[in-house]
Amino acid sequence: MDGRDLVRSVKMVGSVRGMRAVRSAWRRRRADARALAPRRAERARVPGLLISAEPGPGGGVVRFARSQLLVRVAVGGAVFWSWDGAGPLPSYALPGGGPEPDPRACLEPDANGGWKVVSERLTVVVSRHGAVELRTPGGVLLRRELPPRWWEPVEGGGARWVQRSEVPADARFFGLGGRAGGPRLREGTYRLWNTDPGGRFGPGDDPLYVTMPVQVVVSDAGTHLAFQDNSWSGAVTLQEGEEGAGSGHDRPGTCEVRMDGGPLRCWVVAGTPARVLQGWTALTGAPALPPSWALGPQHARWGFGGEQEVRRVVAGYRERGLPLSVLHLDVDHHDAHQVFTVDRERFPGLPRLAKELREDGVRLVSVVGPAVRASAGTAVFGSGMEVGSQGAFVRDPEGALVLGEVWPGECAYPDFTDPLVREWWGALYEERLGQGFAGVGHDMNEPVAFSAFGDPSLPRSSRHSLEGRGGDHREAHNVYALAMARAGYEGLRRLRPDERPFLFSRSGWAGMQRYGGTWSGDVATGWPGLRASLSLVLGLGLCGVPYSGPDVGGSGGPPSPELYLRWFQLGSYLPLFRTHTAIGAERREPWEFGPEVLGHAGRALEERQRMHPYFVTLSQLARLTGAPYVRPVWWGAPGDRGLRDCEDAFLLGDALLVAPVLEEGADRRPVRLPRGRWYDTATGRAYEGPGQVVVEAPLSRIPVLARAGAVIPVRGPDGGLELEVWAPAAGRTGGGLVVRDAGDGWAAAEVERYTSRLEAGRVVVERNGDEGPVSCPVRVRGLPGPPQP
Repeated sequence: MDGRDLVRSVKMVGSVRGMRAVRSAWRRRRADARALAPRRAERARVPGLLISAEPGPGGGVVRFARSQLLVRVAVGGAVFWSWDGAGPLPSYALPGGGPEPDPRACLEPDANGGWKVVSERLTVVVSRHGAVELRTPGGVLLRRELPPRWWEPVEGGGARWVQRSEVPADARFFGLGGRAGGPRLREGTYRLWNTDPGGRFGPGDDPLYVTMPVQVVVSDAGTHLAFQDNSWSGAVTLQEGEEGAGSGHDRPGTCEVRMDGGPLRCWVVAGTPARVLQGWTALTGAPALPPSWALGPQHARWGFGGEQEVRRVVAGYRERGLPLSVLHLDVDHHDAHQVFTVDRERFPGLPRLAKELREDGVRLVSVVGPAVRASAGTAVFGSGMEVGSQGAFVRDPEGALVLGEVWPGECAYPDFTDPLVREWWGALYEERLGQGFAGVGHDMNEPVAFSAFGDPSLPRSSRHSLEGRGGDHREAHNVYALAMARAGYEGLRRLRPDERPFLFSRSGWAGMQRYGGTWSGDVATGWPGLRASLSLVLGLGLCGVPYSGPDVGGSGGPPSPELYLRWFQLGSYLPLFRTHTAIGAERREPWEFGPEVLGHAGRALEERQRMHPYFVTLSQLARLTGAPYVRPVWWGAPGDRGLRDCEDAFLLGDALLVAPVLEEGADRRPVRLPRGRWYDTATGRAYEGPGQVVVEAPLSRIPVLARAGAVIPVRGPDGGLELEVWAPAAGRTGGGLVVRDAGDGWAAAEVERYTSRLEAGRVVVERNGDEGPVSCPVRVRGLPGPPQP
């Protein structure tokens, strides 16, 4: 029990729910003690010496004295390797059957008695002792995997293992899902176990809701992504290297992955950052495309109280001329917190309310949790008990239902790793659609069982289908939310085949982008929480999840007006822009913080609406290429070491650099610029990169800089599409991509490519492949000439 567990237990014990949570925690511990054998004598094993090799499609098998290694290069350039006969499938991260092997890659002898596989983008070198090296076509080392080590129970059973890796001394680590202390992951150990932190969290809290064994490594040698395809609980220990350490020799950076079980297998994608993310999403699936309205301003509150308060809030936005696209109803709108129900006293006419709001341009989104009250009188529980031969819910090794305490009371948990259960659950969303909801947000789906102490999840001995293979919660826990998202997304597609589903999930795993996005969860109100919000979005984007955002204002006590405004300004440039009230009695609408904040927040909302066509374009490009909307500033220049260490700014697409204010009282801030000319979008002042500049950051706005030559789609004064073009520097050209909003259906994206150049003192904009005039208004900003110092 740590300090947080102690605080939680003190708060909970004494209430009825608290006593049930205590009982649930002890029941969980007792079940695991009974079903999971304690760790006994183990035998360590390493691969041993190389014996033979056998070429195969895309690579081959290398045999060692005590193990064998499969190496395979896939079409598209991704490299796969695994030990002890593990293949790419089954995998929750990969859709379908996975990529085909590249017939051009072959296994061939290497120097010093090893073997190698040469491909277009990478060379894989296997040593006589089982080390695996990844090198660029020019021979530069990207990553060295040392021979792994297994610990196998002497009495038989699954092995735990460790894989140690080395990377160049200058390398920086990113990724591993949503980490509050990033985006650059410094020295330390990061757990792989999706976890509700049990309250508000800040930069020092780990793990959180979305953990992934996905690391992005950036060095002078190049960029690569490594994915250990194993959903078991584990930990990743990172240590950055040091150049010139010890007699002038470099000390490499190191990564150690320890897993409590499951296969030892890995995928690696290398190239430029853009190529890496394109290869990663080609491997794990294209991101779901949010409806256009989901790119607008959103508002959520725990505890609206009823229809009257919902109408009051929406009217507050409209009366003040503030745009609002989405309103979220939390678990308190359910009948006794039970999923797929409505409190008829407080929301007697919910479908009518939803219809009125939609006519006013506001959609309703409902929270949906996995916990189902285990009561014979509960319709969802009753129908779930009729699914298959054993019912839809997770059971213990003796066949009894696994129960946990959640908001509705004592609950059972659907086993989303069973295809029959996913089909049953997906059909239940018809009730949400019938109530008028336009989308859903999955919550408490790590999954959570309230606990007075210890891990707030299900017993690790709980049994799961795992697509018919069978297994326990140690393997299923991290993919539980991913499988739930699949159930919901596929159900919504069946129910409304002509509309793109809107689904986002608090928890998930590698591949979750196929079904939607995520949000930050209960980030603590405060300046550290504001910084953690940006870290989460950047880290998730590098793991292939482009649509995410924080709860603006955080979770906890009321933010100061300055903190709320700075959070609001940051959120207005993130994919999911949602203000949030964590406590029912607390109101956090923009007008609750005074006229000055209201005025500045209104301008941020106006700018978000003006930038809507750009966000639509970024969403389509994310689906087509895997590139996140929000990118680290080193995205286009990973070789720039100064940019690699920049964590307080980001690129929004290729065109804009956003520098949020993350410190109290700041009205100026330094900004590190990538190469090229950049314009302050508020003042028009030009700066030349690479380098660091100091820019003004008054309370009214945060610094946003546009790349010279950028062509950005925006909403014009008449509501139509307009191209905003920032003047290229003399002798340089620019450009941009535009994807027009084709509605919320499945129409194929048409990408328009534009170029800009300076010709005889005027800016010329042309559409590639089209000799005619540009079909929408063009507004040129920025003045050509030397940058100001």
